[in-house]
Amino acid sequence: MLLLSIDTSGKFGSIALAQGSADGSCTVLEVAPLEGGTFSSLLVPQIASLLAKHGFGKEDIGAFTAVSGPGSFTGLRVGLAAIKALGEVLQKPIAAVSLLEAVAFEGKTPGEGISALDAGRNEIYAAEFQVHETVKLLSERLLTQEEFLACARGRVAVTPDRAVADLARRVASQVVEIDRPRSDAIARLGWRKILSGDTASVETLDANYIRRSDAEIFSRPDR
Repeated sequence: MLLLSIDTSGKFGSIALAQGSADGSCTVLEVAPLEGGTFSSLLVPQIASLLAKHGFGKEDIGAFTAVSGPGSFTGLRVGLAAIKALGEVLQKPIAAVSLLEAVAFEGKTPGEGISALDAGRNEIYAAEFQVHETVKLLSERLLTQEEFLACARGRVAVTPDRAVADLARRVASQVVEIDRPRSDAIARLGWRKILSGDTASVETLDANYIRRSDAEIFSRPDR
């Protein structure tokens, strides 16, 4: 089955085409980078270009996978809006993947632990997880550095962000550093979800920002 995978959660993003097999394997055909700040204008044309390059049309897509958060408010909205539009037209399954889930899964070490990402403002996105054949997220939270240090005692999976990695090394028994997952990693994890029936409808697919937007944080009730 042909998969289209999208990640627009960060400053830079990517889209991937992959072939998913019934045995759970997922072969990535190509990963195409997306420049930050251009998601809204270039995402759909780049999807069309990537499909055409490999001799496919949108009708050939059998399923979608996409990062649902945490990350850029604008980027996530743009990416998920594109998936919703394609999903509604084509009526194909959609797997939403947390970036924290992908960090945990790409860490490759079975067991329990915490995956972490820099959230800026001296805060950290963190998720408790269990990894066996796949990954199960137990919770996702926005933590202060002090809160992170209090809970990061076991195994911690992080991307190569020095601030978070250095904090984790102060208290964790094991720190696993991985590259920030791209859309190909999202496709592999998302395909497992699709095979297990863990999918979202166009109506229920939504971003999981974890942190509230600045507009929500600083808004005041009308007087």
